Amino acid sequence: MTARIHWLGAGLSSVPGIKELARNKQALIVWNRSLEKALLALKGCELDVRALTWDALDGAVESGDVVVSMLPATLHPEVAELCLRKGAHFVSSSYISPEMQALHAKAKDAGLSFVNEVGLDPGLDHLLAHLLVDAYTASEVFAPDNQHYFRSYCGGFPSVANDFKYKFSWSPLGVLKALRSSAQWREHGEVRTSKAPWEALSRYHASLPGGGSETFESYPNRDSLPFMAQYQFGADWDVQEFVRGTLRLDGWSTAWQGLFDEIGGLSGPQGDARLSEISAELERNYSYEANEADRVVMCVELEVKREGRTVWHQSYQIDAHGNDKGQAMARLVSYPVGLAIESVLAGELPAGVSAAPHCPKQIHAWLERLTLLGESLGHADHLA
Repeated sequence: MTARIHWLGAGLSSVPGIKELARNKQALIVWNRSLEKALLALKGCELDVRALTWDALDGAVESGDVVVSMLPATLHPEVAELCLRKGAHFVSSSYISPEMQALHAKAKDAGLSFVNEVGLDPGLDHLLAHLLVDAYTASEVFAPDNQHYFRSYCGGFPSVANDFKYKFSWSPLGVLKALRSSAQWREHGEVRTSKAPWEALSRYHASLPGGGSETFESYPNRDSLPFMAQYQFGADWDVQEFVRGTLRLDGWSTAWQGLFDEIGGLSGPQGDARLSEISAELERNYSYEANEADRVVMCVELEVKREGRTVWHQSYQIDAHGNDKGQAMARLVSYPVGLAIESVLAGELPAGVSAAPHCPKQIHAWLERLTLLGESLGHADHLA
């Protein structure tokens, strides 16, 4: 029997990927908690769309199927446990949580691929980082005692900037909660930490595809340090800078200063309630209009110095806008998820819990497919 794909969640960030799988005649079932919303989002597509309940999903998933969770990240472990029971593979675009990592041995023993971090960020940023490290370590200038500076930034914002320098594609609550999240990164050869983005704001001068450039505001995101090993930086490398962060339009911090002041003082149940009120207000005032174009910018670069002189410096860049295939954010999240699904079905990804692939041949194959789907990628050798 042909393996089927069960795609859970038909929200904005899923639609382009679902449509592309349907266009390729994949055996696909789309599950959504609101059947009405899913049918509206996928109007015009001949798809098997079903109302999501755990009992219905449990009864439909069979051995060898692939279950894609585009649900809130807190639900991924429950979906993955179902996959273990049913002998199905698992794919998500989210970060690997400790609960997900704990399933590695069971999934590996069962010969099941539990693939995560295959969206935009995390996802495409991983692929580009692996290509840079692979090219550098194969170069004539590679040496562990060189000084290494790695920067990976990504951000989504309106294609035409508004006064707020931002718009929301979904509930703002997640963005607001992230503003209260700590971060850790490496700078000037030392580990740095922050409790909130406004403590670590800087300006990032981004090279863009086609030779242009633009200055953004930036801040570190989450804990960057574990990704040094994931990107295959040697433990003996002199790493002066290593940061994975978020880009915002120039002027964002000024536009959001009032929010920073209030959010920084919130705590406890009353603080959470107020955060929900702020979220509702932002959703009313700063949501995308129907068919309004968004913009996504990603820059991943590795610069290497020796005795203060740059000896190797390459980068990859994306500058994408919403179009008739969907918002840029939605395309760049869901298209790579679709590529991961196809790779799982082809037996190209390892058993157990894993993130985006690091094999250059496989990465180039994925990027070529994205190019065929209309997504552009810039690559620059800054010393050429």
